[in-house]
Amino acid sequence: MLPILITIGYLIGSISSAILVCKAFGLPDPRTQGSNNPGATNVLRIGGKKAAAITLIGDGAKGAIPVLIAQYLGVDLLTTTFVALASFLGHVYPIFFGFKGGKGVATLLGTLFALNIFVGLSFALIWIFIAKVLKISSLSALIATLLTPAIFYFLNGKDLNATYVISLICVWVFFTHKDNIQRIISGDEGKIRS
Repeated sequence: MLPILITIGYLIGSISSAILVCKAFGLPDPRTQGSNNPGATNVLRIGGKKAAAITLIGDGAKGAIPVLIAQYLGVDLLTTTFVALASFLGHVYPIFFGFKGGKGVATLLGTLFALNIFVGLSFALIWIFIAKVLKISSLSALIATLLTPAIFYFLNGKDLNATYVISLICVWVFFTHKDNIQRIISGDEGKIRS
């Protein structure tokens, strides 16, 4: 069962919402514009709020759907977190788009909402609060990501093994944001426009 669910998670995660939305809206390929990242933030930059919102929802959904399938089939929490990891990796390394994908924050958020709605809400609220205060999207995402393993652990029955898998995803988010981290340190990271 696990190999099948992981394959499903990875394939669904590999569907690029940003690229499909940009095609539907007649926008340039997000891999060739702005930050060259096929994610909601870059779609906002090149196509506006509506296209970005649809991209965000799509990226979240492709994280949530495989997790919900696993839960429907009655698998345990640890197995479900591996499905979440597969979906996240599909977004970051999509087989349909030359293994060059987005940074994974929205897909992580979708998996968190599906795993435990309160963990997902915690992530979203932390992101919103930090974004309002510091006006830096990537830093908001990184702070929310940093706090997620502890929140997940305490809200999911202190399941250590499942928390390890969630922690792995969170570490990977920091890896996908390595360029952003360098810009944050140097003071060159762009701010959220009002």
